Amino acid sequence: MTSLHDSALHDSASAVLRRLAGDSAELRPDQWAAISALVSEHRRVLCVQRTGWGKSAVYFIATSLLRARGAGPTVIVSPLLALMRNQVDAAARAGIHARTINSANLDEWDDISAAVAAGTVDVLLISPERLNNPDFRDNVLPKLASSVGLLVVDEAHCVSDWGHDFRPDYRRLRSLLSGLAPDTPVLATTATANSRVTADVAEQLGDALVLRGSLDRESLRLGVLRLPSPAHRLAWLADHLPSLTGSGIIYTLTVAAAADTAAFLRARGIAVAAYSGQSEDADRRAAEDDLLNNRIKALVATSALGMGFDKPDLGFVIHLGAPASPIAYYQQVGRAGRAVSSADVLLLPGPEDEAIWRYFASLAFPPADQVHNVLSVLSDKPLSTPALEARVELKRSRLELMLKVLDVDGAVRRVRGGWVATGAPWEHDSARYARIDAARVAEQDSMRSYAQGSVGCRMEFLRRCLDDPGAAPCGRCDGCAGEWYPTSVSPAALDVASSHLGRTGVEIAVRKMWPTGLNAVGVPLSGKIPPSEQAAPGRAVGRLSDLGWGDRLRRAVSADAPVPDEVFSGVVSSLAAWARGDDAWPARPTSVVFVASRSRPSLVTSLASRIGAVGRLPVLGSVEVMATLSSSVNSAQRVRGLYDSIALPALSFDGPVLLVDDFVDSGWTMAMCARALRLAGAPMVLPFALALNG
Repeated sequence: MTSLHDSALHDSASAVLRRLAGDSAELRPDQWAAISALVSEHRRVLCVQRTGWGKSAVYFIATSLLRARGAGPTVIVSPLLALMRNQVDAAARAGIHARTINSANLDEWDDISAAVAAGTVDVLLISPERLNNPDFRDNVLPKLASSVGLLVVDEAHCVSDWGHDFRPDYRRLRSLLSGLAPDTPVLATTATANSRVTADVAEQLGDALVLRGSLDRESLRLGVLRLPSPAHRLAWLADHLPSLTGSGIIYTLTVAAAADTAAFLRARGIAVAAYSGQSEDADRRAAEDDLLNNRIKALVATSALGMGFDKPDLGFVIHLGAPASPIAYYQQVGRAGRAVSSADVLLLPGPEDEAIWRYFASLAFPPADQVHNVLSVLSDKPLSTPALEARVELKRSRLELMLKVLDVDGAVRRVRGGWVATGAPWEHDSARYARIDAARVAEQDSMRSYAQGSVGCRMEFLRRCLDDPGAAPCGRCDGCAGEWYPTSVSPAALDVASSHLGRTGVEIAVRKMWPTGLNAVGVPLSGKIPPSEQAAPGRAVGRLSDLGWGDRLRRAVSADAPVPDEVFSGVVSSLAAWARGDDAWPARPTSVVFVASRSRPSLVTSLASRIGAVGRLPVLGSVEVMATLSSSVNSAQRVRGLYDSIALPALSFDGPVLLVDDFVDSGWTMAMCARALRLAGAPMVLPFALALNG
């Protein structure tokens, strides 16, 4: 029997909901259960509910009701700037004053902190990374934790390293949770947590009420269209994107693919914008606003446009390439169809997908010996990340991930000037990491099955991947109802797409600064690289991740064989364009030198000799790199290994040298070989490679 108190609270909650979502909005049963538990019982609640269910309504309504009772501000830990901006706007509709502290508004932090202290801010949104900013952690966070009225952990699957999008910074919520007053309510929300992730997050919250609903999305119509080439996929977009209902998102797996696809579609007269983590914040804001206001047909985006982007009438989501996880895929397609009766979701998988999966898998947590080496190096004194990088054999991305995990585990601490080891005992949980790796492999297998069309109902399959007990055939997808999408590609669009993807030539950037900390590892190089020791800007045929040339280049560098004719045709066109373009080489090379390869000698030797023959240039010989370098080492360690390890034959130069290699990863091998040639008298070195590893 509902008490008068509960009835009055329900009426108040419903009134706030109507301000948020319109006069016809009604509370869902689980929304009310969560709000009641938070406001009346001050409980900890985990909501695992589908995208569009109304999880943000729960925390805004609870905030309004708690603030009316005199509670302190709500703190929302939120992962993305796009999500923060949407939430600030949504809060305003409910009469809630929300502010955000993030990397894009540094100049506002002091004013926002003062407003929080004065009690004029109802909701403060912060990124998980902010929890360990030394000033914020030491000066702002303790006061905030003691006064917070409600803590919200949005996209809570990020807390669990079993999830598809684990973020070590989220684990810092433990310290925030431990600093809360005992009766402070906590809400965690996500749309993408299977049973294992749900249990892990609930355990970290402690005594949490778990409200898990159906993950069906009745508005979504799912399909997979397998086309024979990247050109066919771009041509399909050019032919059929304009006829799709409304506006939407085209997801790509890489930044390069997003930029390339957007450029192609714009050239075809279709209004789109590219969006990635490398875009400037102002450009991201403008692109989001253009999509929200239907000024463009689509955003061509990486996963940087993901959690929390809120456009309720999004009409379609198309993927050029399959994500590595069906759970991540479910989350991304969930952007569509939130406030429309029907939205189209189509996957266009490609042969490059699995190579990209392998690349991201290579960024996993390092093995025990590398971790203990880092702890040993940090035991003497604090070191910045660049200074530490010079002393360990880890690339920056893996090093930063590892430091965040060690910080959460209490083994290191971030301080002014860098990182320091705490001396606390720490053990590498190798068994757990192995199980997580196995779970990732299983997710890839599931996504492979989905993309190959062997799963029956597609929505049922995704729901089962998320352990939804109510998973059942949807009746809408191509597995249930047959193909609902056009499959044709016009010859005209295919010709244009093939021409676009057939373009060659990407720049190999000049290395102008030595990595930090080389002196500390016995290499007497620092600061700017003298111009007399630099290479000139170089060229490669393409990137290994390119939609057009990527597959051919990956095949060429995957085995040692003479350079294939189809790839060498790209070499010729790249060199020809480099000679005559707006950014043409400063002078034509007069000779060829190649970087000797232990793993692909036939490929590199044949490449150099064929370039020499076509260009009528003498091949002077090879640069020998005596050191054996792992592809996983960072820039400082690569330069350390290359220093005094490069051997040149006796050479004489009568002009610029074309320095040839198979592919460029960090760029330091090419830079150090060019330096050796310049010191030996080469007046200019022009780097050229088949591919960039990017």
